[in-house]
Amino acid sequence: MTPVADQLPPGGRVLVIRLRSLGDCVLTTPAIAMLHRYRPDLEIAVMADDAFRPVFAHNPAVRALPRPELGEALAFRPHLALNLHGGTRSMQLTAASLARWRAGFEHHSGAGLLYNVPIPRAQQILGEERTVHTAEHLASAMFYLGVPRAEAPRASLYTEREAPRPEAPYAIFHPFAATPEKTWPAERFARLADQVKRGWGLDPVIIGSAGDGFTPFRQFPCLRGAPLEEIKQRMSRASLFVGNDSGPAHIAAAYAVPVLVLFGPSDEVVWRPWRTRHELLKNAAGCDGIPYEDAVAALGRLGVTA
Repeated sequence: MTPVADQLPPGGRVLVIRLRSLGDCVLTTPAIAMLHRYRPDLEIAVMADDAFRPVFAHNPAVRALPRPELGEALAFRPHLALNLHGGTRSMQLTAASLARWRAGFEHHSGAGLLYNVPIPRAQQILGEERTVHTAEHLASAMFYLGVPRAEAPRASLYTEREAPRPEAPYAIFHPFAATPEKTWPAERFARLADQVKRGWGLDPVIIGSAGDGFTPFRQFPCLRGAPLEEIKQRMSRASLFVGNDSGPAHIAAAYAVPVLVLFGPSDEVVWRPWRTRHELLKNAAGCDGIPYEDAVAALGRLGVTA
């Protein structure tokens, strides 16, 4: 049977649905890049929630960013709707597209009723029974659709214009996370930021959402609730990233920034920084079990210099 990627007409339209979660969105970009490299003629659109659309903005592989609304899914008139999100809302958008080919992972609830191109588990596609990284998982969908097998590349993020070269080298710290067990204690982050400034000559810059608690870091420049476009620009010029297991670590990896990331119970094989030099410290019981001294030693192994 001819793979779907080879059946799409010249200039065919592909709607990729990946609604949210910063890390997931960033790690979708390798799969998109692989499809674009194989079929550069295709018009690829990505549907994402407003907060995450900047992940895909200015990407030369992405021609459009329609809003995740039923009418916009239909108006794009895709030949292929590829649901890489799963869940009720993304399935509704897939159905609303009226695409000839509707693809998504078959483990999604309701997949049998919606998809006429059900995609099997990554392990089945790859022929390897092992835990796979999220980037590999998403790339496997492209292999199933007919893109030639290859290693998934680094994630790719783009900005509207190149960030200016900084006056002084800096390190970006993201000391926040969604749950306590994924959060290294703030006082250790502040102490490490001071060490990075004194020992490595890098000015710490703290990033986080508007609702995060920045008080322990008031001695450093803080970007509270900065737009994602600004975070991308800042990250592209950073000399180091230090943070918990969360989305900004994947932004850093996309720009090949050296990363020190602290893991609690999350699976580090699935979520480790993808294709960048990194050190990963983990305590499955919670990040607060990671000693400060281990973080200093990890920075030493990274060989970070200003």
